[in-house]
Amino acid sequence: MFFKNKKRYVVHTVGDPVLREKAKPVAAVTPEIRQLAASMIESMQAFEGIGLAAPQAGESLRLVVFDVPLESMGDTPSTGERLLLPKMPLVVVNPEIVASSENLTSHDEGCLSLPDLFAPVVRPASVVFRAQTLDGEWIECECGGLLGRCIQHELDHLDGTLFIDRLTPEAARTVERELKQLIRFGERHHFHRVKVK
Repeated sequence: MFFKNKKRYVVHTVGDPVLREKAKPVAAVTPEIRQLAASMIESMQAFEGIGLAAPQAGESLRLVVFDVPLESMGDTPSTGERLLLPKMPLVVVNPEIVASSENLTSHDEGCLSLPDLFAPVVRPASVVFRAQTLDGEWIECECGGLLGRCIQHELDHLDGTLFIDRLTPEAARTVERELKQLIRFGERHHFHRVKVK
């Protein structure tokens, strides 16, 4: 009786082949795509994430959901932060990065598919981001701050890249043991991270 109304949320973890595939473009926004996006938002929020790509939900499609907090906006926010942060959670279809700044920054990153593993990743400070919403509206704007980093992280997922692939050799060595443990744990749990709420 007590579990009747509980929902089960799943995120695929490192070691699952779906995370290494190049995701296919979304051909059309169908009711199934809308349903997948809604369920991805629920999973992202259940696991307290700020972004989730469809491969992490087990679907090799170019679909991403974001929920970057409004409070992450700095004193001099980018156009994209001002435009997109108030619209969170946001679903985008076939997103792409069309330009990247030469200025690089390093910040610790984590990932719902690599639970409790964090390491510094160097990325462009801002990117020009282009995508469509589920309703066909085009977005194209420069995104910096946490939003810019999150966009780069999630779009990497669509090409089968994880943030651990972008670590310096020194940083990679510091997480090597944890990573092996995560993969072993994943093997025992079908590479599924499950939360029931």
